[in-house]
Amino acid sequence: MKAISFNVNGLRAILEKGFLGYVEQEAPDILCLQETKLQAHQIPQMELPYGYRFWNHAKKPGYSGTAVFCKEAPVSVTYDFPATFEQTEGRVITVRFPAFTLVNVYTPNSKAELERLDYRSQLWDPQFLAYVTHLQKDHPVVICGDLNVAHQPIDLARPDENTRSAGFTQEERSGFERLLHAGFIDTFRSLYPSQRDSYSWWSYRAGARKRNVGWRIDYFLSTLPPKDAFIRPEVLGSDHAPVGMVLGVH
Repeated sequence: MKAISFNVNGLRAILEKGFLGYVEQEAPDILCLQETKLQAHQIPQMELPYGYRFWNHAKKPGYSGTAVFCKEAPVSVTYDFPATFEQTEGRVITVRFPAFTLVNVYTPNSKAELERLDYRSQLWDPQFLAYVTHLQKDHPVVICGDLNVAHQPIDLARPDENTRSAGFTQEERSGFERLLHAGFIDTFRSLYPSQRDSYSWWSYRAGARKRNVGWRIDYFLSTLPPKDAFIRPEVLGSDHAPVGMVLGVH
């Protein structure tokens, strides 16, 4: 089973940049998207071999949003997760299959001035951890998506310059660590523990992508060991690259 996660930074925009050709070539069994930036009436027609398509739209137009496409019928699908705050940003889709439960997530960004760091670290991260920990009590769980955090210095090109930047604060990194302590495997890093210069996001500024001044903030985390995990930095069209995982299940 091959799954792909891709923050497309606007699905309608990336459709004009070779997205369908990439999906056809990659041919994942499950395709998870973040930042679709759609409302329900704006879903485009797409010739893709997925009979099951699930969308979670943000209330705010042109913002956030997630989607999951799969070839096999799931057992169940739920949206968002129980929490003490209102769910209006379309950030989570949970799809249960016979062999595992998949959680597609677009984690909130703490923003440039860290104005949303408290929300992220004190509310979102603990609630999300409680949610996925509960899920894994009776079923293997796979988390994928843009988690908006680089875990270790090896996961970004310039760690020393970004110790208080959104995505590399100690608060965010500690939230990620708690997922690992709960039994989730960072699939890419588990297979490539010392591989450097492997990033999934680059700023649009100053030619960062050409110079590979990037961050690894897109993940597959799993309670099942991966057969393979990878990043596709050569796939263009978004400021993110697709990331993927292969599991030995169906």
